[in-house]
Formats: sequence, C-alpha cells, structure tokens
Amino acid sequence: MDKGLTKAVEKFIGVIGRAVKQAAVGTSVDAAKLDSDVLVEAFNLSVAFVDVDGRHTDDELWALVAAFAHHNLLPGMVTPDAMRRNDLLEGKRSWLSKPSDMFETLRQVDEARGTTLARSYYEEAMALAHTVASVDQYPSDDELKAIIEFQRLLMAALPTGGSKVASTSESGDTSAEGIEAPAEAEAPLEPPEPLEDLMAELDGLIGLEQVKEEVRLLTALLRVQKLREERDLPVVDSTKHLIFSGNPGTGKTTVGRLLARIYRSLGVVQKGQLIEVDRSGLVAGFVGQTATKVKEVFDKADGGVLLIDEAYSLTRGGEKDFGREAIDSVVKNVEDRRDSMVVILAGYPKEMAELVATNPGFGSRFPKTIYFPDYDNDELVAILKLISTGGTYELTDEATTAAVAWFGAHDRGHGFGNGRLARNLFEAAVSRHAQRLTEVAAPSDAQLTTLEAEDIAAVPTESERESVLTGDDEAAEDSGEIETENE
Repeated sequence: MDKGLTKAVEKFIGVIGRAVKQAAVGTSVDAAKLDSDVLVEAFNLSVAFVDVDGRHTDDELWALVAAFAHHNLLPGMVTPDAMRRNDLLEGKRSWLSKPSDMFETLRQVDEARGTTLARSYYEEAMALAHTVASVDQYPSDDELKAIIEFQRLLMAALPTGGSKVASTSESGDTSAEGIEAPAEAEAPLEPPEPLEDLMAELDGLIGLEQVKEEVRLLTALLRVQKLREERDLPVVDSTKHLIFSGNPGTGKTTVGRLLARIYRSLGVVQKGQLIEVDRSGLVAGFVGQTATKVKEVFDKADGGVLLIDEAYSLTRGGEKDFGREAIDSVVKNVEDRRDSMVVILAGYPKEMAELVATNPGFGSRFPKTIYFPDYDNDELVAILKLISTGGTYELTDEATTAAVAWFGAHDRGHGFGNGRLARNLFEAAVSRHAQRLTEVAAPSDAQLTTLEAEDIAAVPTESERESVLTGDDEAAEDSGEIETENE
C-alpha cells in the first residue's frame, strides 16, 4: 500500500503541532489538547479532499485507513466498504468552504506577533491536498479545481507581506537569434522560484481569466504527477506540449514565459528559460541546413520552453521551400526531447486548428490547446493605464472615458491588435500631449504628466481601423505582451 498520505499527514501533524504550541505560548491551553486538535485538523482536510469529487475510490479510502487508523480516528471502519456504509466522507467537502478556526487563530497570532505560522499551515495543507489527489492514478478535474479554490481561499487570508512576487525582469527569457555565439561559461542556476509566488504573478496579469484557470489546472495536475513519480507510482503518460491560440497581443508570450518558470519550480524542466522563434529562425535557404538550424534552436531551448510563433507558416512555402523539412525536424526533436523540454506552438486560432488537423505529428504531440481571447474594452483601458504609469503619465477620468470609446470603435476579428492598440493609443496620446503643451509657457509637473481627453485620439475611421487590423503581427505581439509586477 502506498504510504504517501501517511507521510504527509505525519508531517502536517509535526509542523502544525509546533506552530499551534508556539501560538499558545503564554496561555493555559493543554498541550495534549493541541495535539488532538492538530490530528483532527489533518483528518478533516484529508477526508474533505477525498470527498470533493464524490468518487471515494478504494485507493483513497485505504490511504485514509493507513494514515489514521492507528490514531484511533476510524473505530470499526478499517475497510473502504465500512467507511461507505457509515457515510464517513459524505458532505465533508463543505469543510473547505472557509478557512478553519485553527488557520484563523494562527493568522491572528501572525498579525499580532509578526510570525509566519499561518504560512506554515498553508504550505502543509496544500501538500496534504496534492498528496490526497495523487493517491489515484489520474485525479479528477473536480478534485484539481477544489485544490485551486482552497489555495486561493488561504492565500487571500494570509497576512500581507507573506508572499513576495518575483520581478518579471528575472524571467530568463531570451531570443533565438544569435544562437551560434557560444557562451563563455554557463552561469549557475538560481534556485527555483516558490510556486505560490508564480501563481500570484499569474493572477496579477490583466484579464485572461480562463487562461489563468487552465494554467492552474495544468499546474495542479503536474504537481500531483510529480508526487506519484517520486513514490514510484504509475503515472498516466501525458504530453506537456501545448498550443496557444489567439490573436496577437493577447498575452501568449507573457504566459509562456511564466509557464516556463512554473515548469522549473515543479521540476518538469531543469532551467526554465523561454526561447521564442518563428519561421525565419527555423528555415534555412539551402538543402541540409534547415535540420541543423532547428537542432540549434532546440539545443538552446533544452531544459526550458520553446515557443514557436505562427508554426503554420512553415507549411506555406513553394516546392523549393524548406518549411516542410523544418516541420519534420521539429516533430523529431519534440519526440527526442520529450523529457527535457516543453514546446508551445502559438498563433491565430483558425490557422492553428488547420495545422493540427492536417499534420498528425502535431496533432498527437500537442493535444491540448489554450485559447487566449481578445481583451475587452475595460481590460484594454487597464493595459493603457499600466503603460501610462510605466511612462510616468496618468489619465484623467475624462481621458479614460475617451479611451473606452476609442477601443470600442474597433471591430474584433482576425488580427485584432489587443495590447498593440493600447500601445498605439498611448504613443499617439503622448504626441498630442506634447503638441498641446507647446502652447503653455511654463507647464507644471501635473500638466507634464497628465493625459487629458483631448490627448486621446479621435474615434478611428473605417480605413484607420483596417490599417490597425492589418499591421505587423510581430510588432503586435512584442508590444501587446503586458506584464504586471508586485512593487
């Protein structure tokens, strides 16, 4: 019988037992009572996560027996059938609907004393939750979603300052250009970033709610699979490669970069760098050179994530084009390096679907697609304000209203600019602002840094909208990938 849950329970009891005793210093609470409370807390957490999907499998129930029977918490119920007959788990999922009294006590002590006891509870509770999910060979989506929701619940309740989000400037992203220039020496790797910090950074991105949910589900599944691997349990053989589908400027590169760091934190990849490349970085002009070029790109991305933008463009050359050779080389390298790196194909939704449908090599190796929707007007305004803040400008309420109208005048569709629209509008507003201030003899600091409604471009004409929609996609992706940082 797998002893993973037993070990997680004992660790929870040990760590949280010490935490509650530290919190009780100066009180008259009996130590034996605290030990009993911690044991019951571990039991409640465990049975709640077994109950969240309603499956109550034999493997889960035997794991509960192994973890708690010797603590005398399962009198007369030492088989799965006995537990089911006694309705031991029925309705226990409701226990996860709010932070427990024990967590709240630790949080209050932290706020009063500046300790981090609630953070310890969070870490051990999440370890226990993922361990419960790892008991079955493949956890259900309901179980993974429950873990995600409970994680959000506790994170939101933790005292502020308990989690520090890493700066996006430390992403480790790099371009595929110049790969022929060897590094003098490979710098030692920094320690992996805490997974909770990366999840907080994900939540900080503007919009993309469904994308965030997909990434969280994927992260939870990978964490559970990692636990099973560590205990030499069978794991469903599932590819980690992905397709990112969406218009330019919808955050695909930003999320890819963050996902590379998440993969490293989970131990899926060793280094966690993101390499971005398009057709020009994979296809050569002479026979025999394309395969070498593809291999060089994969060599640079090994240990991290390779994002191939507009992969469908590899199929659009003529008879003498080497795009088909590049596809064959990409498929071969994806298969050869399946355990050392992750590949993401990115591009327009319709074209990505056609690529997968017409190439079985891609279809079998990239079974999961994450769709990146266009930003709505409010999200584009939020991006505009983020860009403005980075440029030490701020918008008046009237300018914000004008920006909403400007964004709303653009038709959504194939090639919609998204983040690029916000960048274009900001640059146009700064230009108009500068022209307006030439007529002011001695502008104040506030005038120099405030964008007014008259600085916002007028609602575009039909021809101007078409110009925006048919602009350079690569520039759109570069300028549209807006990130947020925890200051």
